[in-house]
Amino acid sequence: MPPARRTPRAVAVAVAVAALLLAATAGCGDAGDLVGAGSTPTAISPDRLWPQLTPASSPAFEVGEVESEVVAGVPVPHDDIRQVDPVAVVRAEIKESPGDYEKGGYVETLQWMADCGKQGAAGRKCPVLEPYYRDLTGDGRADLTLGFRQLPGNITAVRVYTVEKHRLVRVMHWEDAVSGVELAGRSVIIRSPSEVAGYEYRLQWTWDPQQKSMLLTHDEMLRSGPDGPSPRPSTSGERRSPGPSASAR
Repeated sequence: MPPARRTPRAVAVAVAVAALLLAATAGCGDAGDLVGAGSTPTAISPDRLWPQLTPASSPAFEVGEVESEVVAGVPVPHDDIRQVDPVAVVRAEIKESPGDYEKGGYVETLQWMADCGKQGAAGRKCPVLEPYYRDLTGDGRADLTLGFRQLPGNITAVRVYTVEKHRLVRVMHWEDAVSGVELAGRSVIIRSPSEVAGYEYRLQWTWDPQQKSMLLTHDEMLRSGPDGPSPRPSTSGERRSPGPSASAR
């Protein structure tokens, strides 16, 4: 079958397009040319060490990877976690381990809890920090991120609570010398000073729907200061002003 012949109109259009392409190339010079990115480093596969070792089937140490515990004695009115008293939550935790506070290392925390709820200067020693609310579990409802100081010392306790079956459930807990806490997506990020000058620890807990808990997904040591990462705290979390039973720090 002989090849189809182009009509004069098709030829004219083809010539016009070619002229436009030629003009664009002439006007741009070499701007559209490919530029070499340099040599590509050779990929190196990981080396497996000690292949003769028998793989471990259970952890050697219990580090509390999964934290999910019902908080007894703290009601959740209308399943709304914003109506939960943060001070009551901390008092419930102290009640669980009274020895740590009555005769342990955090006796001042127990003493200063009596200042919570007081107005003005009388309530400034309350160790409970302002609560933050954000949906960390992905169920469309707000969860509670709570912090309180463990005194004496420079320790801050960080907790996350959610509501399951009309009950308040703690799904994450950590305490350390804390230099910053951030909320990002479904994660809680805690930064702590390191004993190595110029470095800090960065730990990240992320909600896991299968475990129904916040899991420690990242544990890093990073450079701090002007030469290292300095993430800005998230400002998108809802911040509640202190109520009658929670004092601002």
